[in-house]
Amino acid sequence: MVRLDSGAEHELRLVNHCKMFITRFAPSPTGPLHLGHAYSAMLASDMAHAAGGTFLLRIDDLDQSRCRPEWEAQIFADLRWLGLDWPAPVLRQSVRLPRYRVALQSLWDRGLLYPCRCSRADIRAAATAPQEGAPLHGPDGIVYPGTCRPARPPAGKMPMDVALRLDMQHALRSIHNPLIYIDKGIEITVHDLAETVGDVVLARRDMGASYHLSVVLDDADQHITHVIRGEDLREATQIHVLLQHLFGLPMPAYHHHRLIRDDTGKRLAKRDDARAIATYRAEGASPRDIRAMVGL
Repeated sequence: MVRLDSGAEHELRLVNHCKMFITRFAPSPTGPLHLGHAYSAMLASDMAHAAGGTFLLRIDDLDQSRCRPEWEAQIFADLRWLGLDWPAPVLRQSVRLPRYRVALQSLWDRGLLYPCRCSRADIRAAATAPQEGAPLHGPDGIVYPGTCRPARPPAGKMPMDVALRLDMQHALRSIHNPLIYIDKGIEITVHDLAETVGDVVLARRDMGASYHLSVVLDDADQHITHVIRGEDLREATQIHVLLQHLFGLPMPAYHHHRLIRDDTGKRLAKRDDARAIATYRAEGASPRDIRAMVGL
């Protein structure tokens, strides 16, 4: 059994019938797609179809250490089995590193980035020191305590071999308009990014770009008008809205949908092979069965 939080029919009624509706599903080929992925992909496709729009598939393969060709092939097979289709060619993030580097350079030139050599253990130790009190948690885990943040913007050439963080305070001072976005037709105002999010990583030493940077640039370059994704990414949206302002990019409308959970209420993850689409296929389930399982 899979626990449903609410009817998907309500979410489909929230489709904004506009002249253009372009959305996407952007999985990482690091494991099998599960029922949560199926729900997100089918919901995005259904909403695009209802609006007479376009559904795109994008492959988030920045983490080459974990991505595998066989998992990418499985993504295509599972989604086509579910009855989804999309225009070709499919965008792969791994070929867009030069695009991300240009965007990073623009932020570096404005003094909004700084290099950081802290490990996760370093951050945890600094944030949990007795004098710091209980650490704050944001979209990326513990809010960065600012260990490497310089007093002045760093000068010289942008480094290539370290993580690059956004100086959140400096970035917010460069924006004069309120940070507002639309989620399911409701206007959301972003507050307290410096305290609740902190200096997020925009370039990772081993990947070239972070999820936050790549997804914002990819959505803009693909002219995405509606971002449809799980509510577990709602906190990340405020970072993306900030980056859209910093780069002068158009802002899509957002639709953060409910999550598919197991019987205990825990949201599904790729390690939940028992919930993998391929497993249900092998057991004789039909695409209609999958739709029923996730409430579509």
